[in-house]
Amino acid sequence: MTEHNPGALDYPTYIDRVWRGEDTLLAHVTGAFTSERLFTVREGVGFFPAFANVAAFDTGAGLVLVDSGDIRTAGLLHTAVRAFSPDPVRAVVYTHGHVDHVFGVGPFDQEPVRPEVIAHEAVAARFDRYVETSGYNTWINRRQFGVPSLEWPTEYRHPDTTYRDRMTVRHGRLTFELFHARGETDDHTYVWVPEVRTLCTGDLFIWNSPNAGNPQKAQRYPEEWARALRAMAGLGAEVLLPGHGIPIVGADRVAQALDDTASLLESLCAQTRDLMNAGLRLDAVIHGVKAPQELLAKPYLRPAYDEPEFVVRNLWRLWGGWYDQNPAHLKPAPEAAVAAELAAAAGGALVLARRASRLLAEGELRLASHLAETAALAAPEDVEVARVRAEVYATRAERETSTMARGVFHWAAAESAAVAEGTDVTTELTRSAEGRARAGGAISVGVVQESGPSAGGSSPSAATPDGADPCC
Repeated sequence: MTEHNPGALDYPTYIDRVWRGEDTLLAHVTGAFTSERLFTVREGVGFFPAFANVAAFDTGAGLVLVDSGDIRTAGLLHTAVRAFSPDPVRAVVYTHGHVDHVFGVGPFDQEPVRPEVIAHEAVAARFDRYVETSGYNTWINRRQFGVPSLEWPTEYRHPDTTYRDRMTVRHGRLTFELFHARGETDDHTYVWVPEVRTLCTGDLFIWNSPNAGNPQKAQRYPEEWARALRAMAGLGAEVLLPGHGIPIVGADRVAQALDDTASLLESLCAQTRDLMNAGLRLDAVIHGVKAPQELLAKPYLRPAYDEPEFVVRNLWRLWGGWYDQNPAHLKPAPEAAVAAELAAAAGGALVLARRASRLLAEGELRLASHLAETAALAAPEDVEVARVRAEVYATRAERETSTMARGVFHWAAAESAAVAEGTDVTTELTRSAEGRARAGGAISVGVVQESGPSAGGSSPSAATPDGADPCC
């Protein structure tokens, strides 16, 4: 691999330090190594390190890209690829249809040779769904990433060629084996290039606990995901280029990362299935499944984006439907009506809110959230209730490790702060420097360990957000 720039920590040293747990992903995801040049992983293989990575292969008869990144890095990617080789881009493979992987093709489409975009057949259906649900996707991504001005895109570069199960693409000296695997999405592709022993996983490996449970997004497939990881491990790759995060170099390291990730998913699937088969309610299943802590401690499996509790919920949705086995939830009364009755029984919404404050002080954050939410539903305009709800969710956001939980709680806190202060959500979201960075279109990567020799035991700290488009 080439160095990032003279005098700075070179990229090969950096990725080795991250693998060993001596450094974090922070520099990578915040663009410290993103430049106008690709990193040469091995002869003819370039890597564009950004929030959403891109791999480039020189086939001797033109270039093939795996993924194309997001709209913000499209111009820089084009410059870097052109510095890597002047040859035309013959093909771009989408590993899946998330927007941070498919918006970098535009500059290449303007060249004399327009690239062929190849993807799984379900990608087009995903784009259609994105257009039809653009309003919903706008709101959930505003909430997840704290970007109140975000507007979901409605125009996409569709594939020219699609496949169903497996496809072989040959350009020049290289063979690209495309395999379909349901995992984070139903349209996922991983790419194996045997001549250079290189595996492009897309988001089937992202240097985080697998994004298999996102609470606001479409169904994920953890069991099939684990099978795909096992299949990839059997290829004998010497280089793994992920959709997010740093490359993994060395056959032993690649095998270990894929095996550990599969083992984590398999454990969650097995435990969830056993508890469901025992007839337990969703509530008992959620609190009964225990993720293997020795796996979550791996540098590439920390729950900084998604988290295992959400994966369990997604498995319930996949295998058991939406009913959580609580009869009161089958055909419920409106939440506000229930909250009003509970508040009346307790002696008023303010009584519930004050109890929530006491629970918060005692460290019972989950219980505090229930009472604060009930109080706010019962008295949505009460300023003191709103202040309590804002404090509860602001505290929860500070204590969470995953981007998804932090985003939801930050937004909830801002909603109530706006009621208490007579402002609006945007104003409250942008009071802090971190909030202003998020609102400007940045994505937080959750909580990471501080870098340095004692990284494994240091106190958690919020990662500086990365400028990139919301995605998945």
